[in-house]
Amino acid sequence: MLRFTEEHEWLKQDGEEVIVGITEHAAEQLGDLVFVELPEEGVTVVKGEEVVTIESVKAASDIAAPLDGQITEVNPAIVENPALVNEDPMENGWFFKMTLADPADLDGLMDEEAYRAYIA
Repeated sequence: MLRFTEEHEWLKQDGEEVIVGITEHAAEQLGDLVFVELPEEGVTVVKGEEVVTIESVKAASDIAAPLDGQITEVNPAIVENPALVNEDPMENGWFFKMTLADPADLDGLMDEEAYRAYIA
């Protein structure tokens, strides 16, 4: 099950965790990524808190935590090769995994149909 935020992040349930990344739409808007800085594993985050810094050929921006929870794993492949986010944002270009403080919070996010309407 995929869920989406208004900040163009996607979340995919993976057992007790969710995998978080940015959407293809966001990757296209940003342009080619040249730098990614990920959060520390084990850190507790609050929805809206900046947790990832990215730089593209166009601009630098921050990615916020989509929900409250704890970062359990980060994707070192995108630090070594930020272009992975542009090439495959919905799979190999994921940013981090987290356990949610309240898994029911996922229900408050958009499904794919609602997200497509949002970006239309």
